Amino acid sequence: MFDSNAFFKNRFSAHLKETSRYLHYIFNGHMAVAMLFFISAIAVYYQQWLANLPEDFPTALVVGIAFGLVASYSPVRTLLKEPDLVFLIAAESKMNAYFRNAMIYSFVIQLYLVLLVAAALGPLYSATYPERGGQVYLLTVSVMLVFKVWNLFANWWMLKVRAPGIRQTDLITRTLLSIAVFYFLINGDMILTAITTALYIIVFLYDYNVSRKQAGILWDLLVQKDLNRMQTFYRIANMATDVPHLKSKVKRRGWLTSIVSNVPFQNKHTFNYLYRITFVRSGDYLGMYVRLIIIGGLFIYFVPQLWMKVLFALLFMYMSSFQMMTLYHHHRTNMWLDLYPVENKLRKQAVLKWLYQLGIIQTVLFAVVFLPLQLYAGAGITLVGGLLFNYLFVNGYVKLKLV
Repeated sequence: MFDSNAFFKNRFSAHLKETSRYLHYIFNGHMAVAMLFFISAIAVYYQQWLANLPEDFPTALVVGIAFGLVASYSPVRTLLKEPDLVFLIAAESKMNAYFRNAMIYSFVIQLYLVLLVAAALGPLYSATYPERGGQVYLLTVSVMLVFKVWNLFANWWMLKVRAPGIRQTDLITRTLLSIAVFYFLINGDMILTAITTALYIIVFLYDYNVSRKQAGILWDLLVQKDLNRMQTFYRIANMATDVPHLKSKVKRRGWLTSIVSNVPFQNKHTFNYLYRITFVRSGDYLGMYVRLIIIGGLFIYFVPQLWMKVLFALLFMYMSSFQMMTLYHHHRTNMWLDLYPVENKLRKQAVLKWLYQLGIIQTVLFAVVFLPLQLYAGAGITLVGGLLFNYLFVNGYVKLKLV
């Protein structure tokens, strides 16, 4: 006889084993060092900023938006896989215990986000409302947990609705109402808090009523959403180690491909062409590279001390080069590369050359960020130091790792 409770325990055990293996690489590798540096630097500047907090700073709005978004972000992790579309549909009536456990797991796994946001915004709340005790803030966090449970149930009910437009509208409505509830609560408007809470409950009951009218579970939707979340996790893990489960989407990007693929038509440039268009057309590398440049540029622009600006520039150069190293293994499962009439050593040289060129572009862009701030010395230090770091890192560390 099928036991869905035992089935969930087996599925959860396998899921935990797989994710913990990649988390070990993430938090024990170079990414952990970068994250520690980020958190330490942000904590220092956050404390300095709170010491000079403007009196008109909209704390209620900031905290209300953050709490509302955290409460509304309540996806249901079902841990379903593609074969379940065939083997579990017949046991749908016996899956109540499985989905109940999935709801509990989904809530518990998201508590880290609640604790993280509550801990980050606690000092801001205390600095703005020193007359309020810590118990008032803890009560607000407790309310956020209640709304998170409600949103979790509402999201589960709406997963029985096929139309994506209805699900999206419902999510936006609940998110806006959650933000309004916490804004009015933190602002001290209890009457408006009660009104917006009542409106939220109406939407909540509407979702329940809609779900009761649906024929059954949308297995394909549940499987697809869980696969998408796992792919997101794999992309993060891919920053620290090679992930064979990662599925990359290919995008055409014709105009950009025509620019980077402008290499001489010779055998020795075969891998130069291959890895350039892989970088551009793969769904991961280009986006990651651009995001790191934008985030790094924002840090350089807003961090006050000059030496910290330069350190952040070097840190983001390091992160980009480290993460782009996986480009070398992108075609590891493609047997056709072994048939190319090209020496294998040219493959490694092509990757090193492309990473070096990407590092030069990033260095120049980071140096340009200093110019509007009239920090010409910082621009020069970043340019010279970045080029030197890029050369040593690519031809030293990266070259040894590409095997």
